[in-house]
Amino acid sequence: MASFFDEIAHNNLRSWVLMSLFIALFALIVFIFVILLGGGIIAFAIGLLIILLYAAFAYFMGHKVVLKFSNAKPATREEYPVLYETVEGLALAAQVPNPQIYIINDPNPNAFATGNDRKHSYVCVTTGLLQMMDNRELQGVLAHEMSHIYDNDIRFMMIAVVFAGVIGIISAFIRNMFIFGFYGGRRGGGGGEIGAYLLIIGIVVGILAPIFALLIRLAISRRREYMADANGARMIRDPAALANALAKIKAYTEKPNATSLKSANEITASLYFSSPFNKKSLMNIFSTHPPIDERIDRLKKMY
Repeated sequence: MASFFDEIAHNNLRSWVLMSLFIALFALIVFIFVILLGGGIIAFAIGLLIILLYAAFAYFMGHKVVLKFSNAKPATREEYPVLYETVEGLALAAQVPNPQIYIINDPNPNAFATGNDRKHSYVCVTTGLLQMMDNRELQGVLAHEMSHIYDNDIRFMMIAVVFAGVIGIISAFIRNMFIFGFYGGRRGGGGGEIGAYLLIIGIVVGILAPIFALLIRLAISRRREYMADANGARMIRDPAALANALAKIKAYTEKPNATSLKSANEITASLYFSSPFNKKSLMNIFSTHPPIDERIDRLKKMY
């Protein structure tokens, strides 16, 4: 059996290793991008401008976009007193400011946390989650989400999304340089042997970099989910509550009439407590979450 703290430390280390790989891939593709544009201050300025604009938008506006696209509405204390009391109690236990609470009107049982940092955070739950869980299980799910806030996962995952997005943009630019003949024409027919090598490198990077970025982002997301499970269980000292909540969600997803969360998509999927897609959805090919059975098994082994 593993202690809460062993599980948290193990997953935190692996998350930072994966983020280091992400940064290395990001640096490589920016370097190739600058070389293909001929190097110099102009290419550097273009690359830096793209990165800064995208990062600034994602950091300052990302959570607002997520809440908007998720059709989330502010929850009132009068309508959801138990939800408010649970979130405020967990915030006090975690010693973080009370997050703003939102509701999504959807039968799919789920939740997510988002925001810039601990002082500017949001917790969102679906009506399906509130209807399905008892108070103990709801506390387990919300402890998981509060852990994302406490550990600054909301910022961590936003950075991962930013890196993946910028890598995708630059990769598309590199591919288009060759597809539309920009690079070959600028080099006067390809630049000889060096041009041929750069052509191969550019095509390979343009195609494979976004795939690697996606895989690393998925791995980071899964590591942070394990960590949030462990930290959430530690917070309430009740791993069984979280395991029971996951078991109920698994039972729901296996029903023939189970529905995906209508407002979820491949971009926001990694934020949710569990995969927001039903079992038959093609979106599960690149799942951002570990298998529920494995999460339950780990929680049962904690003490």
